[in-house]
Amino acid sequence: MNLTLCLIAIMLIPLAPAGLALIHQGLGRSRSAAHAMLATLCALGIAAIVFVLIGFSLAGFQGGQAHTLSLAGFKFDWLGAEPLFASTLRFDGDIRAALTLCFQIFAVGIAAIIPISAGSDRWRLGATCAATVFLAALPYPLFAHWVWSAGWLAQLGPTFGIPAFTDLGGAGVIHVVGGLMALSVVWIIGPRRGKYSSDGMATAIPGHNIVLVLLGCLLALAGWIGLETAAAMLFYAAPPEQVIAIVIDAMLSASAGSLAVVAVTRIRYRKPDASLSANGWIAGLVAGSAGCGTVSPGVAIFIGLIAGILVAFLIETLELRLRFDDPGGAVSVHAGAGLWGLIAFGVFGPASAGTTTENILAQLIGIATLLGLILPLLHGGNLILNRLIRFRVDSDGDWQGMDIRELGAGAYPEFVIHADEFVPR
Repeated sequence: MNLTLCLIAIMLIPLAPAGLALIHQGLGRSRSAAHAMLATLCALGIAAIVFVLIGFSLAGFQGGQAHTLSLAGFKFDWLGAEPLFASTLRFDGDIRAALTLCFQIFAVGIAAIIPISAGSDRWRLGATCAATVFLAALPYPLFAHWVWSAGWLAQLGPTFGIPAFTDLGGAGVIHVVGGLMALSVVWIIGPRRGKYSSDGMATAIPGHNIVLVLLGCLLALAGWIGLETAAAMLFYAAPPEQVIAIVIDAMLSASAGSLAVVAVTRIRYRKPDASLSANGWIAGLVAGSAGCGTVSPGVAIFIGLIAGILVAFLIETLELRLRFDDPGGAVSVHAGAGLWGLIAFGVFGPASAGTTTENILAQLIGIATLLGLILPLLHGGNLILNRLIRFRVDSDGDWQGMDIRELGAGAYPEFVIHADEFVPR
């Protein structure tokens, strides 16, 4: 592994949360913009600290200590067994553990900020911090160990004779986990005031700054390239030459995802929708993360194209039919596109490890684990936290705005306009 290249890639990763932060606050109301940005910073900081103190012990690293469980004659590597507080970390000699931790403190932060988009305009800062502690201490490290630290999902071959579940760039470990966390938050806190009328009709609440949203897409692209490069090199021994393919695939999948939404919204509404097109860009990046740099450019375009179309219809379905008020589309963009990316890798990924059917089966086992184990764990933990620290701001705070209610000052004190005051309270 090229240490210098891996470190450069890791140093690019913060551009991904920076881009997502701009997207999240821009798609929310102007009177909650500062709150969204501060919540992002808090989540990144808390996730990093909690992961170093607790999460890294459970996530472990390749070649590190682990707990095993014998069940029905099979051995399952299910949990890391490293010391707490990263107390034995070394920065000379074998630095695999240190390099893994360096990467993971950013990766867990990205997973932690994804739900902020779903809870925009009504998720209290204290509750966001508490939920981040939970995510970084247990659900994220657990799944990261199973996939990236030679856990049982990475050992499906020796155990069951099928290829390992593979997630080269974090489509499942980071984005689906974060997207499922967002789903849990939406379930618990409910829609914003004024989003749905008494007869169940959805009211459009447009984002307040689409320019920053689109800028966030460009920043996210650079961060994604660093994220995918570092993950592929650390956990799958990707050679330096693969970075070229990672850059190409990331650009193509993002472009195809965004352009697909531009086309869909142009056909359906006669004009392209800028905010949905931004979601398509991120959805393409998310879906392409599973097999970054291992699929052909044509396949990368196809994966991004389907991700964009999927997100365009999934956001509408969740909002209009299931009454999920997800201002930034986090559930659709990260969970929905991430799941599609995992399946797509099984279909189009390298066939060297097994047949296409076996590869798809391995990916479906990982997806079933996410939906059958990680989602209930996330939602159960959030339900308990909601009883201890109320997730949703009070009714007046919802209408007044999170900036004034929780921070005491608005992001735009001289220019803020409540454009949705015509909406019935």
